[in-house]
Amino acid sequence: MSQEALAPALSGRKPCVIITGASSGVGLHATKSLVDRGWHVVMACRDLAKARAAAAGLGIAEENVSLMSIDLGSLASVRAFVASFHAGGLKLDVLLCNAAVYLPLLKEPGRSPEGFEISVATNHFGHFLLCHLLLGDLSGHDGRMPRLITLGTVTANSEEFGGKVPIPAPADLGDLAGLEAGFLAPVAMIDGKPFKAGKAYKDSKLCNMIMSREFHRRLHERTGIVFNTLYPGCVAETALFRNAPKLFQKIFPWFQKNITKGYVSQPLAGERVAQVVADDRFAQSGVHWSWGNRQVPSREAFSQKLSAKAGNEARAIRLWQLSARLVGLPEDVGG
Repeated sequence: MSQEALAPALSGRKPCVIITGASSGVGLHATKSLVDRGWHVVMACRDLAKARAAAAGLGIAEENVSLMSIDLGSLASVRAFVASFHAGGLKLDVLLCNAAVYLPLLKEPGRSPEGFEISVATNHFGHFLLCHLLLGDLSGHDGRMPRLITLGTVTANSEEFGGKVPIPAPADLGDLAGLEAGFLAPVAMIDGKPFKAGKAYKDSKLCNMIMSREFHRRLHERTGIVFNTLYPGCVAETALFRNAPKLFQKIFPWFQKNITKGYVSQPLAGERVAQVVADDRFAQSGVHWSWGNRQVPSREAFSQKLSAKAGNEARAIRLWQLSARLVGLPEDVGG
């Protein structure tokens, strides 16, 4: 990104957050909520024209955001993004890993430029590399501890009802056989089993939640960075579901509003994410914040227990090592 493009952000020191996938859905509305709080947001997106139009559509002033290109499915793109961010000279207070792809209709796995299954490549590998490359930039602002926040999902946590749904299968990384084998064709699943597109998404999000806890375990005391995940509620009309069946896109919001009572609007979800990013009451590290599966008026966020699958330390350490190897980092990165 050019110095001219970043000049508005450098004119006065505001707290700064990078939000991946900020051109729609929760990321876009979190951008709005944080800008309204006085933050500067780096909107890290694949389609900058779309991001610019989306920000304008919510009345977000151009001087309060910087638009930067990233494709999390490409490790080269992640590295180029970080190089551009460093060249721009911004200080960074928070990294919000929000972007995700969900491709439930795929019969055969899509592949990243490096040859990895695309859901895991985008949702897990891309963010894992991005986090490591930006850890040294996280510095905090006005006495606040810096934060690295990741959007989780109920479907990856078998402690909650949504994580037990067997369609196509619950999230389960097995013994990481697919990663141990190098995760290249014909391998497409982390557990090494036959490809299931919907499960690949759930597995990738389980990786996100495991790695956030592992970042906390390894680095919180040493760096002071707050590492958390959150589930803001079921945002049933977000663009995440644009590749789901059309009938599902119609029925799912109705079902969440009227049957499960788990429905959350995009603006409310964005506001909840902004709270975890910015508010002092969310400064405790190693927490998965939730507002529950059934929405209750005036309910406060609480620390949601994660499943045994997410809390297995030996598996978390091996997932860290294998992920580092596959994205081109030393296996012992982070200590």
